[in-house]
Amino acid sequence: MGIAALILFGFAIVGTGLVALTYSSTKDIIAEAQRAALESSLNQLVPADRYDNRVVEDRIEITAPEWLGTDEPVTVYRARKNGQPVALFATPTAPDGYSGPIQLLIGVYADGSLAGVRVLAHKETPGLGDGIDEKRSPWILAFAGKSLDNPRPDAWKVKKDGGAFDQFTGATITPRAVVKATRTFLEYVKTQRERLFAPPITVKGPPS
Repeated sequence: MGIAALILFGFAIVGTGLVALTYSSTKDIIAEAQRAALESSLNQLVPADRYDNRVVEDRIEITAPEWLGTDEPVTVYRARKNGQPVALFATPTAPDGYSGPIQLLIGVYADGSLAGVRVLAHKETPGLGDGIDEKRSPWILAFAGKSLDNPRPDAWKVKKDGGAFDQFTGATITPRAVVKATRTFLEYVKTQRERLFAPPITVKGPPS
């Protein structure tokens, strides 16, 4: 092995050591930042004073493609007060958006009413379908307080389809996908309520 190769090997060892040291010294900070960001998002739907547990640590993984719009496991976070269920949060997908899947954050109170819906990620057309994004319009805020009975079950559609929800001019597919995914998730919560609000299991480690 030549001198140049030995020097490169030495740099590689030192570089690897520095990366490992940096990761070790910052991983807890990163994990706490991730946890705080997640809690902030959840608290937009359910105020922090409505529960007293550590929501990001009270979670389960569920896989239910026909209900959640994705083959991947979805994390469900549970909010409780004095040990009693208050709400749950999950990130199902609306798979039939105009430009692709739309990832949602949905909060549901223990009584089955919606705490709220937010769009986490989408590829909808700017100026048309992106009205589902809270930053673009207040449309998504109208879900708060809705339930499977409010509006009536057959009205969980956009107005163009005879339902109760507004669509956007020139962009019906996108809101239709969000309404459908939200209603489907509410139905899932109703059928799986006992499992979803089961007593907490503390999970160590950063939120997924």
